[in-house]
Amino acid sequence: MRAAFLQGAPEQIASVRDFAVPAEHGSIPVRVYHPDPARTLPVVLFFHGGGWTVNDLDTHDRLCILLAKGSDSVVVSVDYRRAPEHKYPAAFEDGWTALHWVVGGAPDLGADPARIAVAGDSSGGTIAAALALKARDEGGPVITQQLLIYPVTDYLDPPTGSYVSRANGYSLNLPFMQWSWENYLPEEWSREDSGLFPLRARSLRDLPPALVLTAEFDPLRDEGIAYAERLRGDGVPTEHWHFDDQMHGFVMQTRAIARARKAVEDVAAHLASGFRRDAEEGGR
Repeated sequence: MRAAFLQGAPEQIASVRDFAVPAEHGSIPVRVYHPDPARTLPVVLFFHGGGWTVNDLDTHDRLCILLAKGSDSVVVSVDYRRAPEHKYPAAFEDGWTALHWVVGGAPDLGADPARIAVAGDSSGGTIAAALALKARDEGGPVITQQLLIYPVTDYLDPPTGSYVSRANGYSLNLPFMQWSWENYLPEEWSREDSGLFPLRARSLRDLPPALVLTAEFDPLRDEGIAYAERLRGDGVPTEHWHFDDQMHGFVMQTRAIARARKAVEDVAAHLASGFRRDAEEGGR
């Protein structure tokens, strides 16, 4: 996976710093991207995809830089513990710890703790969505936006239509998702656990505004669409962008696919617009 994603020269940004976030199990590596260290900017807490098993800070370095520059925000990429050595809820717990660290350490990061978005692609989108639910249920920290890029929101059995029609032949397939769930799930788990399956949450009301991306040639397509529809149905301001000519993982292909580059630019602009709205509402 690293070989596939690390080809070519890296994107450039003003500041990249690595930190170790203190945690009960030791520390959580994070990488902080700042497009203009002289300014205090809103922050995006980002979780990479990879079935909770593969990928790391380096594989998603290019995407995080593009998001930071395009949204004019600080991106904090979290290298959460991965399966199979660390099963659920390890990754989710690391995300929660990182969220509190961002709020507590924001002055040192050049970040505005009043404007925090959670974001992630694929299994990272699951972590982001679950954090938004936990923050709502526990009264904070306040999250002002969520960006969910072709997220995993439910289990693969019973299969959705896209799990049947897109099971094989594309960048993400059914065998990989079966392997990922086998790696990630503990011996005992509940289908109603919204930390695992955000779509199964009893209510999605009062969550932060969301942008959900889905791809046509993706086994996860239908559960992403279902999550966007449930968010809207529960009154959450939600935009759903469906890419009818793309596969799972396309936002990682910004050097090879023109529409992927444009999609990331548009996503970053959407985040920037949301942060401007937050600033205006906070000043009232």
